[in-house]
Amino acid sequence: MTNKERYIEWVAAQEYVPVFMQPWWMDAVCAGKEWDVLLVESSENGEAEILGAMPYLLRKRAWFKFIVMPPLTAVGGIWVSAEVTGDKWKTAEVCRQIKEQLDGMGLAYYYQQYLPGSLCVDALRGLGMKTKEHMTYRVEDLSDLDAVIEAFSKNKRRLLQKSLSLHVTHHMDVEDFFRFHTHCLALRKHKCPFTREFLLVLERKARRIGQCEILSICNADGQVYAAAFLLWDQHYLYYLVPTFDPVYKESGASALLVLEAMKLAREKHVRFEFGDPADKNKVKAFKQFGAAPMKYFSVEQSYRWWAFLIHWLS
Repeated sequence: MTNKERYIEWVAAQEYVPVFMQPWWMDAVCAGKEWDVLLVESSENGEAEILGAMPYLLRKRAWFKFIVMPPLTAVGGIWVSAEVTGDKWKTAEVCRQIKEQLDGMGLAYYYQQYLPGSLCVDALRGLGMKTKEHMTYRVEDLSDLDAVIEAFSKNKRRLLQKSLSLHVTHHMDVEDFFRFHTHCLALRKHKCPFTREFLLVLERKARRIGQCEILSICNADGQVYAAAFLLWDQHYLYYLVPTFDPVYKESGASALLVLEAMKLAREKHVRFEFGDPADKNKVKAFKQFGAAPMKYFSVEQSYRWWAFLIHWLS
C-alpha cells in the first residue's frame, strides 16, 4: 500500500483533519500535478500506527524539485494523530522525522503554511527551518446574529441598509461564477489566478460531499453584483473566492454577501474565516466586519540559496 493510500485510510479514521489537507482536496487542487504524503509511524505492539503525516504538492522546474502550496490552499504542513496532539515532545519527534525525509528528497526549496497554534512551527524552527508570521481574520462567535451585525462598523451597517432591495441566491452555477469573477478582475486589470477547468474540478468534488456553496447577490432583474465561493469543514467556513463588480461598489452588495456567508456559517454551526488577504487594503475591511486577527506561520527551507527566487518569480 502506498503512502497516499495509507493516508486516505488514516484521514477517514480521524475525528478531524482540515479541509485543505483532505485527500479529496489535494486531488482537486493538484489535478494534473504530483502530490504525495510523508508519514511518521510507530511500530508498537507489532502494528504500524501513523503518528503524523504531511501531504504535499511536488513541483518540478528544470532539474529541480519544489514543495509548495497548491492553489487556493490556505494551510497545510504536518498533521499529527490524536495521540500526539498537544504533546510538544512527541510533536517535535514527528517533525524531526519528517524533516529527515524532506532532507533526503533532493529538494531545491520547501514552503508550506501551518494552522494557527500548530506546535509543529516551533519544532521545525528549532530544526533550523525559517518561519514567517502571517495573519488570517476570523469571526469566532456567530451565535447572536444581532451582536454580529452590531460589531460591524458604521460604514458596513450603512451599506447593509443600502442593500435592502437586493437578494441572495445560494446556488449560482460554477460556470457563471467563473465568468463573473474573471469579468470583475478584468475591470481591475487583474488576471484570474486559476483556470476554468481548475474551478470546475474543485467545485464538483466539494459539491459531491456537500462542503461548498456559491452565493450571489443580485438586483431585481437578476443582475449579479457580488458573489463568493464558500468552503467549509467541521470547524470553519472559508470565504474562499469572493468577487464583486466595482461598478456597484456603493450598492451594499459586498456587505450583504459577507453577512449571508456568516449566516450560512451559523447554520452549519462553524466559525467564519476571511483568510489572509493578499491585498493589505482588505485588512481594514475585514476588521470593519468585526473579524479578529489570528497569527499563523509559514515554514520554508532553501536547500539551494537561489531556489526560492525561481519559485516566487516563476
